[in-house]
Order: sequence, then C-alpha cells, then structure tokens
Amino acid sequence: MPAPEPLVAAFVAKWAGSVARTTVDNWVAGLSFWHTINGAPWNGARMLRIVCTAVAKTAPSAKPKRSPVTVEHLFALRKGLDLTNSFDAAVYAVACVAFWSCRRLGELVVPSTGKFDPERHVARSATVRFRSLPDGSEYAVFHVPWSKTTKQLGVDVIITEHRDPTSAVVALRHHLQANAAVPPSAPFFAFESTDAQGWSPMTRDWFIRRCNGVWAAEGLGELTGHCFRIGGATELLLRGTNPDIVAVQGGWKSRAFLEYWRKIESVLPLFISKSFDHSRLQLVTDSMSSFKKKYNL
Repeated sequence: MPAPEPLVAAFVAKWAGSVARTTVDNWVAGLSFWHTINGAPWNGARMLRIVCTAVAKTAPSAKPKRSPVTVEHLFALRKGLDLTNSFDAAVYAVACVAFWSCRRLGELVVPSTGKFDPERHVARSATVRFRSLPDGSEYAVFHVPWSKTTKQLGVDVIITEHRDPTSAVVALRHHLQANAAVPPSAPFFAFESTDAQGWSPMTRDWFIRRCNGVWAAEGLGELTGHCFRIGGATELLLRGTNPDIVAVQGGWKSRAFLEYWRKIESVLPLFISKSFDHSRLQLVTDSMSSFKKKYNL
C-alpha cells in the first residue's frame, strides 16, 4: 500500500471484454475509498483512465431485455395446466400470487428438494387470513418469515382480488383444497405426490420448467422467475393503480420503488397489447412523476 497505478491498470485491463464500464468504475471507486480511509495516497491517474476507457469500448453487448410475464401468460397457464392435478394446482397458485402480489419467487418456493428452511421459507402451517371488502371483493394475507429486504422480520404477502379470471385469491384457495393432505410442516406450496412421504416441495426449477413448457406450447417465449415481479407491478400501474399501493404490494420503500420503476420503464414497450395504448402508458409515466415529487426523490 499504496497500490501502484500500473498494478491497478493491469488488473482492470485483465477484464477487458468481460465486464461493463460501470462495473470497472465501481471497482475503482472501492479501491480509491479503501486508500482514503486508510490514509494512503491514491495513484489512479492518466494511465488508469485510459485503460478504463479502453475497457468501456470492449464491453460485452447488453443482454436483450426479457419480456415480463403478462396476464396473457397467466391465461395460458390457466388453459394449459391441469388444475385437477395437485402439482399443476400449486404451479398455478404460485404464478398468480407472484404476479398479482409482485413477490419474489424465492419468497414462495424452495431452491431445491431438501433445502426447505422454516426460518426462511413459509410453511403450510402459516395462517392464511381471507377477508372481504365492503364491495364484496376478497383478499388474503399470509406471512413469509424472511425476505431479501427485511431479513428475519419477514413480510406479509397481500393477495388482492382484481376481478380477473386469473384471480390469485381463487388460485390460492384451490391450491389449499387440492393439496389439503400436505402436512403443516411442509413448504406452503408443497403438493400431494406419489413420493414416500405423500408430498413434494415446489422447487424453483420445477415451477419455471412447468410454466415455460406451457408457454412454449402456446408460442410464448421462455421467461425467468423475476419476470413475474416486474410483470405484476407493470400490470397494476397500467390498470391505474396508485404507485404507493403498488409499492406496498411489492414491499418496496419509496426510493427503492423509484429505482425499480426505471426497470419497468425499459420493458413498457414490450408490454403493449390490445389492452393498453400509448395514452395509458403516458398516464403511468405521469403518475410516477407525481410519486417522485411527493417523496422529493
């Protein structure tokens, strides 16, 4: 210490063609800050700037944006899955809850068989509160013990009735009835099976593969688990839902939701369908501008 500029430049140059300029800038900023807090001079100067510029020119092409899950995808699942089958009933429930509640898939399913952790994953013993609103619509709530943002405090998953054929409340009720024999100690979205214990956990891989299998048969492209969260948030905004409500639904703080909005903006053109025109997109943009001003973001 301090790190010689040629050494730092050589390290950066090694990653040419493999990483983006923003990644390199974050690395360099971290190294500079480390020198500062340790009272050492930072030698990053002309040589390092030239190498960083060269790395930017050789950065790999950005990955094409994946389309979000849309209601059309949910309709395809409703049509293509056999909802009399315990596994398919669980798949459909996970899909509808993840989409309409804007939840991370990791909050609903387990990573793999044998990886269920009751301190991190919701169990079948979780209390599900079904309630009715004055207008007759239903909602349900259950608690997940751990989330990416709240850690061990967990989060309440709020499932609201949107008077849509792909209702998450209806799908959840059906899953609980179709898999009534699953014991309280099993994962929440476990399903009855021919396994020796009489049930199997819903894993992320099984869920994604089943969904993509149905979508492929319908001529829809393959998607990832995260596409449910961004798709649900976008759908709610396009339906005129207040951004504050969407933020609460997905468990975002105001600033975090504004940052997430930038991701949503990038997929809005992919979201255009018969249901939404450009005037609706403008309405969403205006509502998010108001949201930004409200919180001085």
